[in-house]
Amino acid sequence: MATVLEREKLRVRPTGAALAADVEGVDLSGSLSPELRAAIKKAWGDHLVLRFRGQSLSDDDLMRFSREFGELDWAPIAATNDAPEGREYVMVVSNVVENGQPIGQLGNYEALWHTDMSYVDEPPMASALYSLEAPPSGGDTGFCNMYLALETLPADLRRAVEGKTCVHDASRNSAGELRRGYVDAPDASQTVGAVHPIVRTHPETGCKALFLGRRRSAYIQGLALADSEALLNALWAHATKDEFTWYQQWRAGDLILWDNRCVMHRRDAFDPATRRVMHRTQIKGDRPY
Repeated sequence: MATVLEREKLRVRPTGAALAADVEGVDLSGSLSPELRAAIKKAWGDHLVLRFRGQSLSDDDLMRFSREFGELDWAPIAATNDAPEGREYVMVVSNVVENGQPIGQLGNYEALWHTDMSYVDEPPMASALYSLEAPPSGGDTGFCNMYLALETLPADLRRAVEGKTCVHDASRNSAGELRRGYVDAPDASQTVGAVHPIVRTHPETGCKALFLGRRRSAYIQGLALADSEALLNALWAHATKDEFTWYQQWRAGDLILWDNRCVMHRRDAFDPATRRVMHRTQIKGDRPY
């Protein structure tokens, strides 16, 4: 059932899936009152992913909204072009090519399940993705609930990951593109990237969640490579089950806000002849523990 806050006319409508809710009755192009900010933050804590439809936002609006929840973080290292001056906090996610140059990153192909920038010591706590142009079909974004993934983890897997840490590959982005300045490791045990606990504690809720980051070239410290691969394969197969997921079908004007500390996401491929233009910000986090 939707929650109605009469004072702000804010409506929160859960999707009915394992996570996510629509937030209605709010225009994000202006400043938020303290009451409205608190209501959005509560809905976000309850549902992990929030969708705001029908928005009309400039990059300044997007950055101002994101700052309501914390300090902005730099856009990640690109596989191709640098962010233009004044847009270092905004990542353009797009397949569009203008004058022979891509205007953004990640093209039109599938992006595998991942957590944004888990390969750094202090990954962003949250990401906000705003749609300027959406294809008629395809390019859907999936989200999965990592609280539930941990809560339902079979006992043998829970014992196997207790106290374990994982190296998160920094060399490639979620679409598999090699980042500028990186080379491939000879095998996953030589992966270069941050080391994080596989079971992390959410700093605000105190709840535990699986923290997997991304699958490619991940390595569980202290295990033989074959054992690390087998355990990671089992964890990923469990965490990305359909019952833990919800998919966003994009429209222009949609903004999605998600919590990177307890949510992973992915993207479907789409027709390269269609246009998809998204602008993304992220909010600074702290070291997982």
